[in-house]
Amino acid sequence: MAGNQWLRCVLILALAVLGVQGISLDISSEDSVKNAASTAAYGMMKHYKGNESGEIPGKIPNTWWEGGAMFMTLMQYYHYTGDSTYNQEVIQGMQWQSGDCDYMPANWSSYIGNDDQMFWGLAAMTGAELNFPDSSDGYSWLSLAQGVFNTQVARWDNSTCDGGMRWQIYTYESGYTMKNAISNGGLFQLSARLARYTSNQTYYDWAERIWDWSTTTPLLSNSTWNVADSTSTTNDCSTQGDNQWSYNYGAYLGGAAYMYNYTNGTSTKWMNAVDGLLNRTLNTFFPSSHGGEILTEILCEPTEVCNDNEIIFKGLVSAWLAYTALLVPSTYNRILPKLQGSAQGAAATCTGYGNNTCGVRWWNSTWDGWSGLEEQMSVTSVFSSNMIAFNSSSAPLTSSTGGNSTSNPSAGTDDSSDDKTILSTITTGDRAGAGIVTVAFAGGWIGLMAWLMLG
Repeated sequence: MAGNQWLRCVLILALAVLGVQGISLDISSEDSVKNAASTAAYGMMKHYKGNESGEIPGKIPNTWWEGGAMFMTLMQYYHYTGDSTYNQEVIQGMQWQSGDCDYMPANWSSYIGNDDQMFWGLAAMTGAELNFPDSSDGYSWLSLAQGVFNTQVARWDNSTCDGGMRWQIYTYESGYTMKNAISNGGLFQLSARLARYTSNQTYYDWAERIWDWSTTTPLLSNSTWNVADSTSTTNDCSTQGDNQWSYNYGAYLGGAAYMYNYTNGTSTKWMNAVDGLLNRTLNTFFPSSHGGEILTEILCEPTEVCNDNEIIFKGLVSAWLAYTALLVPSTYNRILPKLQGSAQGAAATCTGYGNNTCGVRWWNSTWDGWSGLEEQMSVTSVFSSNMIAFNSSSAPLTSSTGGNSTSNPSAGTDDSSDDKTILSTITTGDRAGAGIVTVAFAGGWIGLMAWLMLG
């Protein structure tokens, strides 16, 4: 760890000496925001190998759920910018990992958690709502979201805590005794989005059931609007793990915004939920110590201990805040300045390696030495989310407002782990489109770094 920190310090110092600039961003210019998003997305896809021979489409090393988050980010990027560069990678990866129309692929289904599967379901739902191009020979986006919903509600656990989703699916997994905010908040959001898209009362009823159950537990307070990270079945969900993560708030906030919009703004319950969660989110994760306008993962950024999962959270929240602003118009003027401030902060960090590599701490005003797919994903998302300033009619579609994804209400119900086919690695013939080629450092840069390190 000390060695990595030393190397980051050397790199930061070298870039400061060279006067390297971050991504150029004029937040009032649509073209500038699009260009910034394009630069960040390109940097993200340099890390993705799933479209190369011998690799597995949709799989990111050492993680499975991040693939769903990445493709969701790229769907939103295409929707807001119109750039289809990465669409084939998205389609291929989303279909390759789809299992039996439920995102329970045999390669990973024995160890994934409810939250992991849920993120792929939200990505599929995003494809339906944004009319993302369909696969010519695969499942529809809506049916994939329905498949995840069907398999998840079948796991609703009334045997402990009077309901709720466990974090993990199987008893042998660490965390099986926990019921956590992201598994329940994520399924709440997926249910709300399905309700709005299809106008099917079953989805609405499930969304309300998950929300109401959450408010009876330490996970969600509808008086203080605190969202706790987890609670335990070992004591009937009477205590809480109160780590404050932005995506827990974003999951419930986004779902409440969809419920408010679906009920045409007539429900005081959902308006109060949106206002309460939004207030708490803005007050907590846009700290005044950093100017009050920049999204911050407060639990791990100050001490630079964010892991790859946690680095993604701000990107997810940026997208959900943008949706909230569009679905609940009264929140727009409060949310947009926060997205703009966050984008400007993020752009300033993109000075890494002399090729616009972005960092983690957007309030830092310069690159912090961190780099990776996750950093680029979050920055891509916050840039893309700022496109709502130029098209306030870009709200997610429904089946009655132009959404054309095919429904299959019974999707995923025929799944059986006993007859799954193990997915093979990609071959040259399967490769999607033009691969993204990793850019190497120029010889002069290598020479400079050698001089800095060796004296």
